[in-house]
Amino acid sequence: MHLCSSVGSLLLLLFISRSMDGCVASTEEILPPTIQKLMKGYNKYLRPFFGNGPVTIGMSLDIASIDTISEINMDYTATIFLRQRWTDERLCFDGNKSLSLDGRLVELLWVPDTFIVDSKKSFLHDITVENRLIRIFPNGTVLYALRITTTVACSMDLTKYPMDRQTCTLQLESWGYNVKDVVFHWTRGNQSVSGLDDLQLAQYTLEDHYTSESEAVYETGNYPKLIFHFKLKRSILYFILETYVPSSALVVLSWVSFWISQSSVPARICIGVTTVLTMTTLMMGARTSLPNANCFIKAIDVYLGICFSFIFGALIEYAVAHFCTLHQPNAANAYMYGQEMQEREDEMNGIVTSIGSHALRARKREEMLSRMGSTSNPTPSESKEDINTSQPQTRCTKCMSTARQIVRCLNCCKVENPHYIDNYSRLTFPLSFIVINLLYWTYYLYF
Repeated sequence: MHLCSSVGSLLLLLFISRSMDGCVASTEEILPPTIQKLMKGYNKYLRPFFGNGPVTIGMSLDIASIDTISEINMDYTATIFLRQRWTDERLCFDGNKSLSLDGRLVELLWVPDTFIVDSKKSFLHDITVENRLIRIFPNGTVLYALRITTTVACSMDLTKYPMDRQTCTLQLESWGYNVKDVVFHWTRGNQSVSGLDDLQLAQYTLEDHYTSESEAVYETGNYPKLIFHFKLKRSILYFILETYVPSSALVVLSWVSFWISQSSVPARICIGVTTVLTMTTLMMGARTSLPNANCFIKAIDVYLGICFSFIFGALIEYAVAHFCTLHQPNAANAYMYGQEMQEREDEMNGIVTSIGSHALRARKREEMLSRMGSTSNPTPSESKEDINTSQPQTRCTKCMSTARQIVRCLNCCKVENPHYIDNYSRLTFPLSFIVINLLYWTYYLYF
């Protein structure tokens, strides 16, 4: 049974090989004589200069479009024309004109195994046929061009979003041939990449681009690498109109409550709660276009947090002012309360003054006794009594001074008229918001 299956498999392989040989033979029969002569004895499985050093491949790019740049997925999608040039000594022929072949004949030739390193998804356009170009020159130079749409990963730093600048790359490497077999280089240096001058992007402007050559080091060896760098600057005008202006307007709207009477509780509460809820909705909408997995704080998050703090602070300000209004003494008791506090302060001042003068007299008496000690020494009982009376008085003076300072601090913190809170808020809130805005924009735009 196993023998029959093995024989059947062998016969199937022989049939497939005969069919492929027939297809190749039929393909060679329809080729023009010049191509038939070139293909005679040509082995596409061996690279040019096999055993005689590496083959040099020059590359150039034409950026047709950059369709999308996604912060959520950290990638960009671009359509490019990739052109590769190399010399194959087996394809030299007589003449002074190049041969342009059908792209489907690329299956008969050796081509580099170039791939895009950070590509997530790529495809070769095939409408109406596969978008390939093969051109052979008399000296054996081969031009191979492809039209590819690829989605490439781009690591982004969104700390200063939306005032950020991003640097993305397009890396080309050889998959199987190392630096001993294949050498990559840009054909015209930084001019090898074209099409960027006329490129229009939705949220970005192209600041700069350049090329570099490197080697990729893996466990299996060193492989040639070409890198195309391009720097993008985000256009902030959209975000100013969409986020910054509405959030600032909500902050200003919350200040309207400072000019409304404190007795209008529904009006002031309505303004405060409405602005808080609207600001919360604006913050949630601003984060829908950003990746949720990123833990770092972005510039737009800082600004929205500042605006939310001011709006919430305006609501808390009314709560404090209203609380002070409820606990404020009436007009008849306010005067008596003030007179009582003044009398207490005067009384305390008198007590402190009398204690201080008494301590001063005791200190002078002690000095006089010390001077007269040589002529008339006081009895031990009298000197001991004076010392014992002067020390408690000095400690009492210090305690009363400390108590007086504490009372003054408490009187300064006490709000005698709650309406002054709104008057102070009308000035402090706008000034604070302006100063914080200056610091915010200076830091994120210039540092």
